[in-house]
Amino acid sequence: MDLRRLALAAVTLVAALVGEFGCSAYGNVVTFDVKHKFAGKRNHLRAMKAHDMRRHGRFLSTVDVDVPLGGDGHPSGAGLYFAKLKIGNPLEEYHVQVDTGSDILWVNCVGCDKCPEKSDLGISLKQYDHKKSSTSSLVYCNNEFCAAAHDGKLKDCKPDLQCEYYVTYGDGTSNGGYFVKDTIELQQVTGNLQTSPTNGSIVFGCGSKRAGQTTTSSESVDGIIGFGQANSSMISQLAQNGVVKNKFAHCLDNVDGGGIFAIGEVVGPQMNKTKMIAGQSHYKITLKEVHIGDTIVKLETSFFGSIDEKASIIDSGTTLAYLPTTIHEQVIQKITSGKSLEMEKIEGQFSCFKYDKNVDDEFPVIKLLFKDSLVLTVYPHDYLFRFRNDMRCIGWQDGGSKSTNEEEMILLGDLVLSNKLVIYDIENQTIGWTEYNWTSSVKVKNGNTEYSVGYHVVSSASSFTIGGILAFLFILYSFTSLFYIA
Repeated sequence: MDLRRLALAAVTLVAALVGEFGCSAYGNVVTFDVKHKFAGKRNHLRAMKAHDMRRHGRFLSTVDVDVPLGGDGHPSGAGLYFAKLKIGNPLEEYHVQVDTGSDILWVNCVGCDKCPEKSDLGISLKQYDHKKSSTSSLVYCNNEFCAAAHDGKLKDCKPDLQCEYYVTYGDGTSNGGYFVKDTIELQQVTGNLQTSPTNGSIVFGCGSKRAGQTTTSSESVDGIIGFGQANSSMISQLAQNGVVKNKFAHCLDNVDGGGIFAIGEVVGPQMNKTKMIAGQSHYKITLKEVHIGDTIVKLETSFFGSIDEKASIIDSGTTLAYLPTTIHEQVIQKITSGKSLEMEKIEGQFSCFKYDKNVDDEFPVIKLLFKDSLVLTVYPHDYLFRFRNDMRCIGWQDGGSKSTNEEEMILLGDLVLSNKLVIYDIENQTIGWTEYNWTSSVKVKNGNTEYSVGYHVVSSASSFTIGGILAFLFILYSFTSLFYIA
């Protein structure tokens, strides 16, 4: 699907999800085992991009959380990261996509219509059965989280009517189901780089029906865990109940996969921070200038909608970087001018060329300047990723002239965020970053206690063709229509 015609819909909440979570210890840090979704996979570009488009039709004492990351971090092989998550009593293990661009945790449930039954990712798919868990309970429309979305008034609500959800994507694929509450097992950090299991409870979606191409995807997992900033995300649920601080950070490894991912207040590294644009469901900040070497690209107001003027979306899940057509054309022209490059289109979409020298010696550094003196420096070795041994492909992609809501956008993903410690402070509505060594660790502060959260590679990186890239291009930036139905 052409990006220009991608149906991008704003997230609509028809029932707010307010979960409950309990942990027993002060200053806990909790871990998930995370594995890269596309590790070891070889996929065609067109299929991977289609996967992205499907995804885009659509975040007392407190606890700190360590989410171990793993997988293939190289751009030409990047795909989804997934966590091993245990739910229910007795506990059952599920593989859920770690998604910073969506807002709920959901898993496929027993009896699901058209849910995938197998995956080529080397994992066994499992469907959740709330009837077999002694700690599960259904969520009904007269519960607080359903009522909150309607200001306490739910049309046609009856005491025995379940609170349902329905998610539609831009190409018509969908997932629907109902909400349940159950036990979830997390890995509590009991000291520096030390963990032990702890249990709590959370409200999440129980997927009962899927439609579209996602029903036959060979890259299927059991569900999605969203880290968006809406009230329905797991991190927001926990923060609302005073369990965690509404902050998280990551430093992604684009070489071996994995990196650092921590929920809580990361302390130590000095960095500039900028305010998020208010009233947005995604992590958006204001871009002022783009520098390509010594050239300054003028950002015309007409490039952007009135609400998101000069807005850039920061999404650690997206693999590449997307620019409005006019800016993209200037970037490509500057990158390629004065060089004898034989450009080749891979599957008719991606600009690649043969090159066996050090790209940092020949191509310009690109800097994105945001409000409050926040600068994102993108080096040639970042945006010119290797395809096979003798070819490089340009990671800057054309985001199109307009989306369906008449806005143009800049979307910045792993291509430009890797090897940087990025901090999302939802409480104070700021984002910041600094260059960082992803093989080290960070300190997460809770009261007077500080714990080290370290680098993880849950699964080893594998060699990919360029086909692996596009499952994660836009993937966690969820322009979804999300409906909670009572």
